Amino acid sequence: MILAAETNESLAQMSNTLVYSSMAVYTLAFLAHIAEWVFGSRSKVGRTAAALTQPETKATVSVQVKAAGGTTVLDRPKVVTRAAAGARDVPDGPGAAGGTVKGDLYGRIAVSLTTLAFLIEAAGVVSRAIAVQRAPWGNMYEFSTTFSTVAVGTYLAFLLAGKNVRWIGLPLVTTVLLDLGVATTWLYTESDQLVPALDSYWLWIHVSTAIFCGAVFYLGAVATLMYLVRDSYENKLANGGTPSGFARSVLERLPSAASLDKFSYRVNAAVFPLWTFTIIAGAIWAGDAWGRYWGWDAKEVWSFITWVGYAAYLHARATAGWKGRKAAYIALVAFGCFLFNYYGVNIFVSSKHSYAGV
Repeated sequence: MILAAETNESLAQMSNTLVYSSMAVYTLAFLAHIAEWVFGSRSKVGRTAAALTQPETKATVSVQVKAAGGTTVLDRPKVVTRAAAGARDVPDGPGAAGGTVKGDLYGRIAVSLTTLAFLIEAAGVVSRAIAVQRAPWGNMYEFSTTFSTVAVGTYLAFLLAGKNVRWIGLPLVTTVLLDLGVATTWLYTESDQLVPALDSYWLWIHVSTAIFCGAVFYLGAVATLMYLVRDSYENKLANGGTPSGFARSVLERLPSAASLDKFSYRVNAAVFPLWTFTIIAGAIWAGDAWGRYWGWDAKEVWSFITWVGYAAYLHARATAGWKGRKAAYIALVAFGCFLFNYYGVNIFVSSKHSYAGV
């Protein structure tokens, strides 16, 4: 039975205004992030180059030799702990281009604007929910706005926890602007009530977990891309290469390849069980709505393919010969499967999930 509640058009219009307002603030945040990297890159850090080129030092230890009545100095090689991915031990950058006072100032402004934009967009999502008196992800437009809100909220939560993730800010804000641009231009759907198949409490459970998983997978994918770039930079330095000054100063402000690899692995591994639950919850909901738990619908198939992709990535990380770049490529393929499940299935494939609208 379709919900009898009426849509509050004034609140729905307010939601649209808030979403557009958040896009304006995200644009200012984007410009501030650009300024952060540009001004921050004026100072040369060079810590990675120093770590990769300095001669290996030896630690000394003094041992009392009682029989000789004196002291003998023994040389002991310095112990180096290698990264899990087999990368070199190099220091992390500050996490963004805030290597100068002016760069750090713009970075703080960028984070503040991102926070303001997040609050405005979240208010737009909540207004939409109140306007239609249901979960605000009954179609692709609502899903997209909620997805970008959760992605930014997760990023800000990492910052609040003191994690070195300011480097995510620029790609995140850029992606959010693209996501909202697509949502408001091509995916926009008027506020309306749900069709009968979506009128279930499983909408709150299944779709909300899918949105959260996607947001975390996105952060993991950004970290993986940055890992590949930083790893190439470190390899070039280790082999005696000389990257250009601007590229070098920018890349020096990223965390080390080992740290980026560790971050992407941890976030993907942490959210993978929740993605498993998402698929199980969807199957249970399908049993209630359609009378079968699994019917090889396109959305079901690509959700499972995404699960297999991330399972392969986690397995690769546990296999000695597939750590590092090889595992990173698998993670990017897995996220590509998630993106196709997110956009491609709903737009290009006819399935039982098509009733949700574009």
